[in-house]
Amino acid sequence: MDFRTTVERAQRLKQLHAENKPLVLPTVWDVWSARTAADAGFHALTIGSHPLADSRGADDHEGQTFEEVLAAVRPIVAAVDIPVSVDLEAGYGQKPADLIAGLTEVGGVGLNVEDTVHSDGGRVRGTQEHANYIAGLRAAADDAGIPVWVNGRTDLFLHAKDPSAVLDEAIERLRALEQAGADSVYPVGIQDNDELLTAVIGAVAVPVNSTAHPVKHDLERFRRLGVGRISYGPLLQFALTDAMKDMLGPWAP
Repeated sequence: MDFRTTVERAQRLKQLHAENKPLVLPTVWDVWSARTAADAGFHALTIGSHPLADSRGADDHEGQTFEEVLAAVRPIVAAVDIPVSVDLEAGYGQKPADLIAGLTEVGGVGLNVEDTVHSDGGRVRGTQEHANYIAGLRAAADDAGIPVWVNGRTDLFLHAKDPSAVLDEAIERLRALEQAGADSVYPVGIQDNDELLTAVIGAVAVPVNSTAHPVKHDLERFRRLGVGRISYGPLLQFALTDAMKDMLGPWAP
């Protein structure tokens, strides 16, 4: 994709975040799902690491190389004329500048980066370490002249036995990501907890991303709570799997 188109799509993604409360970004994994979501009327998409891996017979948690991910992402981005953000897990061991360069070269204009480093035994980055990585992404995007949307994710709630016990630490981390240049923040694992979502949303000035299930969750609830951005993670693919099994069941031998 040419540079001008990439910049225009990045600018459009930023505009969509400002115009929509929340912005719903269907999480897709191949050309078919991307075109289907775009044809349904959505104006931007995300590519999820888990569904992408499943569609390719690979493992999630960086079971593919960065080069393999980019090769899979390229035709998806090219198949639609709307902005596409990409879940890049913890960065596949790449330096921030290399991550931005690879993403934008295939036309991606947003990214999601988490603090669970799967390539290093699944350890969780410290607050400052993760903030530094986000800052590196922001600087690299600025240097490239492309306003890539950076969604800074933390898995602190996901890893905790009692998510409420890590609220203060999670807020500290999300604020650090915001200060480092994250355009939005993503506290994974609290989509069903109104109290924790409300606390996080009130603690930062940037949009808060929540995971949602396209059938089991209610968009109006997320809007009422003040969620700024919604993605499905693997849940859209899971929902379609359930529907496909229901359809095929009566035909099975």
